[in-house]
Amino acid sequence: MEHFGNLPNGAPVHRITIQGGGLTAHLLTYGAVLQDLRLEGHGSPLVLGFEKFAPYVTDSPYFGAIVGRCANRVRDGHLELDGKAYQLDRNFLGKHMLHGGALNMGKRLWQVQSAETDRAALAISLADGEMGFPGNLEVRVEFSLLPGGIFDIVMTATTDATTLCNLAHHSYFNLDGGATISEHILRVAAKKYLPVNTELIPTGAQSDVTDTCFDFRDFRRVGQAHSVDHNFCLTKGRSADPHPVAWLRSELSGVEMQCRTTEAGLQVYDGAKIDIDKPGLGNQTMKALSGLALEPQIWPDANHHDDFGQAVLRPGETYRQHTQFIFSVDQKR
Repeated sequence: MEHFGNLPNGAPVHRITIQGGGLTAHLLTYGAVLQDLRLEGHGSPLVLGFEKFAPYVTDSPYFGAIVGRCANRVRDGHLELDGKAYQLDRNFLGKHMLHGGALNMGKRLWQVQSAETDRAALAISLADGEMGFPGNLEVRVEFSLLPGGIFDIVMTATTDATTLCNLAHHSYFNLDGGATISEHILRVAAKKYLPVNTELIPTGAQSDVTDTCFDFRDFRRVGQAHSVDHNFCLTKGRSADPHPVAWLRSELSGVEMQCRTTEAGLQVYDGAKIDIDKPGLGNQTMKALSGLALEPQIWPDANHHDDFGQAVLRPGETYRQHTQFIFSVDQKR
């Protein structure tokens, strides 16, 4: 563990390095951010990130962060639980809540619970009333590098009052070091997706992907015609164990990534709005389509749609998400 920078208030931020399974990961105590991820035998970073800490505060669109307590968007920042209404922080377009509000866990300092050669655990406490949410929420995330190129993430949370809990890992993947993801092909095991309005709020419909630009049931290029920032409907509810839901491959480098998760939804964002005038890791270009975000989570704005799987967490329950990103290189290349 090493000092990596300081928040504007002077609080120190540390970086933890773990190695295993052919991977090396750098994790920050700020936002539980995956700052860098490398695969043995492949020269460029697998994720977008910054060499220095300062841009994470001023410029980062959640690069590598754990976001929540409620990932994605909540229409009008409006929440009703057990007959009581709550007004959540409206940090998206000044109208809606995004990723848990302006001061969500992806923009906060976490505490290091443990750090070993191939794994590390971080924790954070979110107070009752912060960003408008009820309940004191205790969150723990364990990152592990497992044999076979597996970047493993287990997130757990408990609360002392009924609240929302929907966490997501928010890395942007680039598997060949190119300026864009134009040489990447994607497959997603989803027959339906959630259409959104002009403010990226789900309409409530669950649309078939057939004959649309959202049909990734077979490999197709990403970042080409239609911008994607949508939830793909994997299942109706969380599964007990992670299962394969998405595959990403660079046809340029031959690096492949499989995503396995317990979650019911996968938010796919092609990074079309990235526009940062600062270089990333190894002089990465931080412009449109420079990385693809694959975010396992509960379907967005679920509290306004009874037929979506819900993100409600009650006292005595434990939220648990298990997600794996598995990396390999096509040896035939």
